[in-house]
Amino acid sequence: MDRLNDIAAEALEALEARHRVREQALELSRRLIRHSANTIRAIHRGEFEKAKEMLDEGRVVVEQFSSDLVDEMAIYEAGYVQDALKEYAEASITYAFIAGQPLPSPGDLEIDYPAYLNGLAEAMGELRRAILDLIRRGELVKGEELLGIMDDVYGILVTVDYPDAITRGLRRTTDMVRGVLERTRGDLTMTVRQQRLEATLREFEDRILDRFGEK
Repeated sequence: MDRLNDIAAEALEALEARHRVREQALELSRRLIRHSANTIRAIHRGEFEKAKEMLDEGRVVVEQFSSDLVDEMAIYEAGYVQDALKEYAEASITYAFIAGQPLPSPGDLEIDYPAYLNGLAEAMGELRRAILDLIRRGELVKGEELLGIMDDVYGILVTVDYPDAITRGLRRTTDMVRGVLERTRGDLTMTVRQQRLEATLREFEDRILDRFGEK
């Protein structure tokens, strides 16, 4: 019985230590998701310096994940941690595309490929939002540039043909990107055509006024 009691005590001590690590990881995950959401809001407001500061704060959390969970890969691979890393990737990639900065790699962000690719895919929803804002401001050239990025990203994502257990559901997210891409292409195309039509009508009206305005 003494041996059994020793084993039980060791087990409880180990489980308590793992429980503390898990609780810390949950708190870090919530913090990283919060930072990432605030970063994206700042990006859409054009507050790029503020967004960069929040990304730097998020990077500290990512580094803490790497150090705290180096011996707890089961917790590192847990859904809540991976979701937080995906949100951080999404915010970092969105910042790069919209602010015109170099695209960070998974190594730069210190996250694995599935989290990065899912973050890349979800960033396309943020690019659609940015394009709609550009359409409202009449900045169609910049909108077309972002649409080209969306097209390139989708072209890459569809080549990642592995089971969801490997990519953490990337195929479903890629399907979402296809729908977002086509809606955005339709919105931008309609606006460009409307703008061209309005320009043609103005040109026609000017010619008519030049020709018959004095009569």
